[in-house]
Amino acid sequence: MESPHIPVLLNEVLNTFKDVQDGYIIDCTLGYGGHTEALLKQNTNIKIIGNDQDDEALKFSKNRLSAYGDRVVFNQGNFKDIFNTFHTFEIRGLLADIGVSSLQLDKLSRGFGFESEVLDMRMNTNQELDANYVVNHYSQIDLERIFKEYGEVVEYKKAASLVIKNRPFSSAKELSDMFAKNFYKGKIHPATLPFQAIRIEVNKELDVLNELFESIEKYRPSDCIIAIISFHSLEDRIVKNYFKKWSKNCICPPEAYRCTCGNNNAIGKILTKQPITASSNEIKQNPRSRSTKLRIFKLD
Repeated sequence: MESPHIPVLLNEVLNTFKDVQDGYIIDCTLGYGGHTEALLKQNTNIKIIGNDQDDEALKFSKNRLSAYGDRVVFNQGNFKDIFNTFHTFEIRGLLADIGVSSLQLDKLSRGFGFESEVLDMRMNTNQELDANYVVNHYSQIDLERIFKEYGEVVEYKKAASLVIKNRPFSSAKELSDMFAKNFYKGKIHPATLPFQAIRIEVNKELDVLNELFESIEKYRPSDCIIAIISFHSLEDRIVKNYFKKWSKNCICPPEAYRCTCGNNNAIGKILTKQPITASSNEIKQNPRSRSTKLRIFKLD
């Protein structure tokens, strides 16, 4: 079954988990099953817990992966809760591809794209908060906050002011056209960063990523590879900081005269000194892969 989504860094992901011989790998963001199917083919003795909060993606993947029978356990939910549900399983790996899928971006009915006639942006269509509410009801202060923190929009005050002045907006197209009309058209569309900010706010993407890491710390599956693919600097910074924290033996404060913590607090090691990025060939085939970064950590 042909997937509408091209899995990013596929060869790099396969290489990451090539030595896993048994147990389960969690695919936190199953999507359309590209990474999972390739892993099932490569690692013939492992099973996959395929998690996604998107109804449409799960339905597609259940059909696509039906030939693998009980080697795939499907779960609908936010990946922040994955260990609460499956912590008793023998987890040998965890993969999280935390970008928005191509189908979500391209399918106009989901309201992620610049040309969409709706204003939605929910990854989980059952939740209440959507982009329409954020854009049309948030205060100027709150809009400034999300444009600054989640979009790193340089002119965040101007962006918020324009939204307030021109609302209500009924579609993503109206909103993107407004940004295009009022901001400099550089290498990327002027709506790119504001849309990123709104999407992160709607889906609480940074919060749930932090919660995933907190749950990994809590349950700490032994001999487990953690692989995270991020698509922008805010996500990558969270991943980088957690991996750095987990690899530290000494956790004494910087001003401490001598080490008193035992100098044995590392819970594993970083396997990627620098993040793995897409090859030029992959970027040609899938331009959306150009911003991807894969970081890998091995828990003891």
